[in-house]
Amino acid sequence: MYFFQVLDEITVNVESNCYGFDAIVRVIKEGLFPVLQIAIPIILIVLCTFDLGKAVISNDEKENKKTIKRLIRRLVYAIVLFFFVTVINLAFTMISDITENEDLLRWSECWNDPSG
Repeated sequence: MYFFQVLDEITVNVESNCYGFDAIVRVIKEGLFPVLQIAIPIILIVLCTFDLGKAVISNDEKENKKTIKRLIRRLVYAIVLFFFVTVINLAFTMISDITENEDLLRWSECWNDPSG
């Protein structure tokens, strides 16, 4: 629902730090990234739980090893997705602190405050 509210509020301001991409940055930062950071890792962990349950029920040693490898891979994906958003936010914050390039500074300010 929030996605459509953002789209309804679109006003293009080419003088802003986002060069008119304010709404798109807000959708990514406030819509897509929370899904990537919260929902997908939860789904992956639930799938791991089901796989682990099937592995415990089955007595096939070969199948259990495959399941454990898949479980570890999914847990790594969940951790990477969770920290992906944090790393991007940290990178844009660091760029604003260390750069003197005007374009990079504007994009960093756009990321940190897309409505401003």
